Amino acid sequence: MHLPDGIISFEQAIIYWTITLIIVSLFFYKFSNDENKEKRIISIALFSVFTIGITSLSIPSPLGVPIHFFIIPLIAMLLGPFSSTIVSFVTLIMQALTLNMGGITSLGANFIVIGFILSVATYGFYKLFLNLNKKFAIFGSTVIGIIIATFGQIGILLISGAMNLDVLLSTLLPFYVFISFIEGFANVIIITAIEKIKPEIIEINKI
Repeated sequence: MHLPDGIISFEQAIIYWTITLIIVSLFFYKFSNDENKEKRIISIALFSVFTIGITSLSIPSPLGVPIHFFIIPLIAMLLGPFSSTIVSFVTLIMQALTLNMGGITSLGANFIVIGFILSVATYGFYKLFLNLNKKFAIFGSTVIGIIIATFGQIGILLISGAMNLDVLLSTLLPFYVFISFIEGFANVIIITAIEKIKPEIIEINKI
């Protein structure tokens, strides 16, 4: 889901970067009122390293395209949507500079999709489903979050004029639905394990 440099025009890239900086500023405003600043800084740093490592792995898939997991839905449920957007922002910068994943001019667009849309959609549906069943909430919110983020990327690509809707719906959507199911099951296992082994991570206030 990383868009490389050159797909988005410079004018559009500036707009996406502006929106990105506004969202990042909102996080720091929220962070300034956080009662657990030190714990959150440590958690964000650790999850950033973890996310960079995991998302850099290319896993073969039966669809013929290697899988890169997002991890952002997991962090949104553990730390909150604004915290996961910051993890995403740090991760995207490091991926662009060191792993040749994404780009600098396209970073704003990538952040809006992977960082903001994915975080907010996942966390929103997680809270919505939580009263029904915890495991369903984890799985369902991960799947829905990734699908909504996919439509966000489709929208950006349509605005850029890089691809047409039919091609995007027939390629991107099935691929990321496939990934969403795998990551959804993985998140259920991971969060269940964290609740038993390291419950203090779950107990941190979500921002």
